[in-house]
Amino acid sequence: MKIALAQLNYHVGNFESNTAHIIQHIKKARQNGADLVVFAELCVCGYPARDFLEFSEFINQCDTAAKEIAAECTDIACIIGIPIPNNKTEGKDLNNSAYFIEDGKVKAIVNKALLPNYDIFDEYRYFEPSTEFNCIDFKGKRIALTICEDLWNTIENPLYITRPMDTLIKQQPDLMINIAASPFAYNHDEERIAILKDNAARYNLPLFYVNHVGAQTELIFDGGSLVFDNTGKLVDELPYFEESITYYTLNDNGGISFDHTPTVKAERESDIAQIHDALILGIRDYFKKSGFSRAILGLSGGIDSAVVCALAAEALGPENVMAVLLPSKFSSDHSIKDAADLVDNLGCMSQTIAIKDITESFETALQPQFKDLPFNIAEENIQSRSRAILLMAMCNKFGFILLNTSNKSEAAVGYGTLYGDMCGGISVIGDVYKTQVFELARYINREREIIPENSIIKPPSAELRPGQKDSDSLPEYDILDKILAEYIEHRCSSAEIIKMGYDEQTVYRAIKLINLAEHKRYQTPPILRVSPKAFGMGRRMPIVGKYLQ
Repeated sequence: MKIALAQLNYHVGNFESNTAHIIQHIKKARQNGADLVVFAELCVCGYPARDFLEFSEFINQCDTAAKEIAAECTDIACIIGIPIPNNKTEGKDLNNSAYFIEDGKVKAIVNKALLPNYDIFDEYRYFEPSTEFNCIDFKGKRIALTICEDLWNTIENPLYITRPMDTLIKQQPDLMINIAASPFAYNHDEERIAILKDNAARYNLPLFYVNHVGAQTELIFDGGSLVFDNTGKLVDELPYFEESITYYTLNDNGGISFDHTPTVKAERESDIAQIHDALILGIRDYFKKSGFSRAILGLSGGIDSAVVCALAAEALGPENVMAVLLPSKFSSDHSIKDAADLVDNLGCMSQTIAIKDITESFETALQPQFKDLPFNIAEENIQSRSRAILLMAMCNKFGFILLNTSNKSEAAVGYGTLYGDMCGGISVIGDVYKTQVFELARYINREREIIPENSIIKPPSAELRPGQKDSDSLPEYDILDKILAEYIEHRCSSAEIIKMGYDEQTVYRAIKLINLAEHKRYQTPPILRVSPKAFGMGRRMPIVGKYLQ
């Protein structure tokens, strides 16, 4: 039996595009002699569809698309992921399902049993878990077909009380196929490989795994579909962050033959390399799927805006990136030069709009209210908000989308101005700690200097008052970021973090700042997710809670 794995980029709710893309690859697989072509979880509608799933018309369009796809399945079978109505009165209205289509008809339906309801996942909000498990017979082989999380219950601390494969293995399958929508995090590829390897070895069956690739707002899917032999050995690894279709022949003895030279990475890519590639895909898909092509950002000469500008130029082309220099009376000459040098290195568009007169106009207008009160955060934030007004005006006039340049360290402790430097259409590095931003800059410069060296080595500063440095307001980033990671990613308590050797007052201060800044994060743009725990849909905290403040 010849199997094709189709690792594709889908678009939530874009039925015309998704259906055409699936059919195109059915035709391609048939031309290459495949008996079966496998697509990813919920490929028909895209993932995650979220509350679109509550619209009956949306589900009806899924059904219409499935019928179009089925009509193309002559002389070839396919597996697609689709939401379908639950035919039982009890339980949720929908199932997260897989259709096995052969000879133009749906020959079998498999419903997902283990529904993740943690971090970014909300599947139990919409779907009813399956309790029935049956293999599928095709071309003399018996297939144990599962959907994503159904194979993830082999971990040491299982989340669920059942394992679908424990039932399916009793039916003596010849192979396992798992269709998935597994989002990217910089440590997730290793975890994914370990889980699937364990399944192949545990059940002594070859395993074919297909994942999404592409970005859906803040979620990025990295592809990396996998094939294991019946000993649990990884025998092929599809590309990351790009589409691919590959072919395999399952022999009568259970062995796997290849139509290509199989690839298994000798070493995993570094976290920073993966983050870089994920952010490029995230930016590109956010613009393409939103129907926009041109980005704008404020370029300060600092490392954050420099990294975002470089990423945007690579993702969209420098001709589609507008970098706006917005110097104030506090902007240093070297920062302006660093920003100008970056523009020259990238070849992107640029404009300069000085904000000195604008901020002074605001201060003059507020003189009757402010009177003789000393300069403080109010005047600092006027500068940041003046820049946001100018950038948004250019968005409205010329059709740009504003890129937010705040990093995760700043977002964590609230070191940013609401309706100022925290505004934007998409937050590019909001899930990248400041120390990682420095690493990202070095990675971007791995072949030639793109980001000026001075932007990397100078002390970070918002330049909103004379001589200002980030370290005046925050602990040094190499300490702060470690504390933030323990609290945010690892969910450690203050006591646990202090036991690790961190200064007690620094830990208390950092955690208090994180919790006090929750109201700011509720009002920021979507953040491209690259870590195991990002701000946004995967981290849900009360704004007015008193805990740890």
